[in-house]
Formats: sequence, structure tokens, C-alpha cells
Amino acid sequence: MQLTLEFGGGLELLCDSVKIHNVNVDAQDGEDQLTMKDLLAWVRTNLIKERPEMFMKEDSVRPGVLVLVNDCDWELSGQLDATLEDKDVVVFISTLHGG
Repeated sequence: MQLTLEFGGGLELLCDSVKIHNVNVDAQDGEDQLTMKDLLAWVRTNLIKERPEMFMKEDSVRPGVLVLVNDCDWELSGQLDATLEDKDVVVFISTLHGG
């Protein structure tokens, strides 16, 4: 499944300062659909190059990380259980920063 992943608000620094990633991610073994929980595990393993604890806490994103799926807050589509479709755009934005 082809997805576009975008990182902002400083999260791109955890991915070698690359903001936009066009990736191919397959569903877990035996599953028909890719869920956000599967995607987050894939991101932690394949894209995060340093300090994964700044992006994730246990199986989800850390508090303060806004997640949008096709410009819609993931809280409206089921969070970790939200299913993804081919060519979806998933955006991760950190709302925590110094000032």
C-alpha cells in the first residue's frame, strides 16, 4: 500500500530531517487492512532514526503529537484502529515546542 507520510513541528528531525516520505507498507501477516497501529510500528522500525521515545509512547504517538489522515484528525476515525487506504496521506505534527 502506497502512503505519503509527513512529519512537522520538529518531528522531521527524528527522520534525518526529511519531512515527506512516500512509502510502501504492507498489512501485518494475515490481516486484510493496514491499521494506524500497524503503521506506527512500521514508522518506528523503518523511519525513526533517533530518539523514538520523542515520537511514540508504548503503541501510540506521544501526547502532543497531532495525527491527521487525509486532513482529518485521527481521533474522528478510530485512532489506532483506523484503517488506511492506498494513497492516503498521514501527517504527524508535534504541538510541543520551546518558546
